Amino acid sequence: LKAGGVAGVCVDLILFPLDTVKTRLQSPQGFRKAGGFRGIYAGVPSTAIGSFPNAAAFFITYENVKSMLHHDSTSYLTPATHMVAASLGEVVACLIRVPSEVVKQRAQVSPSSSTLRILSHTVYHEGVQGLYRGYKSTVLREV
Repeated sequence: LKAGGVAGVCVDLILFPLDTVKTRLQSPQGFRKAGGFRGIYAGVPSTAIGSFPNAAAFFITYENVKSMLHHDSTSYLTPATHMVAASLGEVVACLIRVPSEVVKQRAQVSPSSSTLRILSHTVYHEGVQGLYRGYKSTVLREV
């Protein structure tokens, strides 16, 4: 739990500026209007808050599913056991990852808005389902 959470936070925070640049380059409003290189850490609170539970949920699910499936499996089924466990781990982790990604990406292209303001605006205008925009495609990518 702790190791997975700490590893997830470290990776997310180290790679965050690159992710911001990528998101702004893909923005329909263009790189400069989306913020350019200003506010390169815009949206980092949602990543920091979601990163630890996201990574921890993946590893807890992965280890539990792996131990449940491993009891009767022979050595040639070991790769399938790991693939199934990792896939289910990603499905669970995406329940946490996708809302934090939605808020993070919106903050990256609107660096003047706070994370809390973006979260409340999304829930108010789109409901909770707005936070899960792209859940299915994210799960398919991760699995």
